[in-house]
Amino acid sequence: MSIKQSELILNPDGSVYHLNLRPEHIANTIIFVGDQDRVDKISKHFDSIEFTTQKREFKTTTGTYKNKRLSVISTGIGPDNIDIVLNELDALVNIDLETRKPKENLTSLTIVRIGTSGSLQADIPVDSFVIGSHGLDLNGMLHSYQIETISNPAIEDAFVKHTNWSAKKSYPIVIENNKELANKLKSEKTHLGITATAGGFYGPQGRILRLALQDHNLNHKIDSFNFNEHRITNLEMETSAIYGLSKLLGHKACSINAIIANRANGTFSKNPGKVIANLIEYTLDKIVK
Repeated sequence: MSIKQSELILNPDGSVYHLNLRPEHIANTIIFVGDQDRVDKISKHFDSIEFTTQKREFKTTTGTYKNKRLSVISTGIGPDNIDIVLNELDALVNIDLETRKPKENLTSLTIVRIGTSGSLQADIPVDSFVIGSHGLDLNGMLHSYQIETISNPAIEDAFVKHTNWSAKKSYPIVIENNKELANKLKSEKTHLGITATAGGFYGPQGRILRLALQDHNLNHKIDSFNFNEHRITNLEMETSAIYGLSKLLGHKACSINAIIANRANGTFSKNPGKVIANLIEYTLDKIVK
């Protein structure tokens, strides 16, 4: 049965609605960044550029780096945007946009998120790199899908008990990265740990300006959590959504973050632009090896 026009929306030129992309526009290896300006900071390293477009916060550039075809896409901020980006990318490779029917032979994309994040652990300093061994969904977006096959109930239940998680909030979900891709990205320069994904920047990440928090001790509960040597190393707004949707759709995903702040000791990088530039070069070289 064909997918209805209201469910898979296409632009007049046949491109997917939000990303403004057609299937030929993307590579099978894709780098996600949050900031649209960071797309150019990555693509400037390309040997050649074949295509670029932008619609809203979604900017895409496809080109070649050391003989490997790559795409870079800015997702904007938050798990809701990841829901748009990953579903539309999957549609580009796994749905025939003319017949609106899923293809019989599916394509698995390789997705690497290059992000910035705040460390929750005192021993993971600013200017370091962290690979997310798991994404911890604190925002609830993935509950819209059937997640039983990708969740990790033992870790989730232990986290709920440790934090005395409010029953009024969405139940936390823990999703593993793609280990093959993580092994490709790791080195003596990287730390490894659970990346927590919040649904906002202020209250959901424990920041207090003028509004009181539902649980003002939650950040301490998060950073003190340990399950079979799995601890939560950093907090951001995209990784769990990338891991969850990628696993459900059959894609490989791993998130690597530049640590520009340390929430445990209150420090911030003196040159965040430099650490992000270093992470970009590091990740590009790891991807093409």
